[in-house]
Amino acid sequence: MPLLSFEPYAVRFRKTGNLIVMTPQAGVVVMMLECFFDTNTLVYLLSTDEPAKAARSEELFRKGGLISVQILNEILTVTRRKLKMPFSDVRTFVTKVRTICPVVPLTLEIHERGFDIAEAHGIGVYDSMVVAAAQLSGCSTLYSEDMQNGRVIGGLTIRNPYKP
Repeated sequence: MPLLSFEPYAVRFRKTGNLIVMTPQAGVVVMMLECFFDTNTLVYLLSTDEPAKAARSEELFRKGGLISVQILNEILTVTRRKLKMPFSDVRTFVTKVRTICPVVPLTLEIHERGFDIAEAHGIGVYDSMVVAAAQLSGCSTLYSEDMQNGRVIGGLTIRNPYKP
């Protein structure tokens, strides 16, 4: 199973609100990170079975977005359990993802907001924690294949990136 090469994206981040100043090898790029990636969107980067989804994921990934520590933990679980990847390959992949996507730490505020979202909207606890992390990070879009496409929760729109 090949790991994608993200070497051209070797960057340093400086975050100011939702603005991310990236300093790649070619210069400085400023981007507004308004999107948040769910686990499946990033795991498809490793897919050899679904090339269209892998290509779409890579297209989004190249534009940048935020993730949370929960997403990193879920990537570890999925790649080990379902993809049977060795720890060394998983570590390489996760490290490259973290180079592109700033990581939101898990906080008590995320937990409390996620609890409220799960209760009010009837979505699963882990999905509600992802929604809460995206909301509290100021994102307007959450890319997820697992949640209802087009649903809006507290100003955050859930988009299935693989649907037209």
